[in-house]
Amino acid sequence: MKCQKCDKPATFHITDLVDGTPKEVHLCEDCAQAFLAPAVEEADEVLPAMAGLLAQQLAVGETAEELARLDERVCPVCGINYLEFRKQGRLGCPHDYTFFADEIGPLLANIHGETRHVGKAPKHGGHDTSERTQLIRLRREMKEAVAREDYEQASKLRDEIAAIEENKNDQ
Repeated sequence: MKCQKCDKPATFHITDLVDGTPKEVHLCEDCAQAFLAPAVEEADEVLPAMAGLLAQQLAVGETAEELARLDERVCPVCGINYLEFRKQGRLGCPHDYTFFADEIGPLLANIHGETRHVGKAPKHGGHDTSERTQLIRLRREMKEAVAREDYEQASKLRDEIAAIEENKNDQ
């Protein structure tokens, strides 16, 4: 998501109450500091303790660096990185739940109230996740082989994918 004031990635998502109605603002680090600066000065006059807490929240240098390191982590199965997940809001494969567990665990708990599935499961199609994960990995490897012009490896991977898909259709 882009900052609403400039073209940098938005790392701060602020909900501001304007005349009693909530208004969401998505800002980058620099714009967030500028946006919150008047609030910090006001809070400093009225509630010095509150300004101190807000200043702690604005230790964005550390947060931005940590987020940049996080965004570079890439799932070894499907190849999605954490930045892509944050932009799209979708994971690439079932393995991502374990690979990004530390990052998405609190998010899932916040959204759903649980970090594990509780409830109904599909009767058909929900049991062959390891096979689907393998297909995702093979397709990614094939795409990478084509990109580096290793067509022999790509054709082997294509044949392997076709064999798995044919085996799946026979069942």
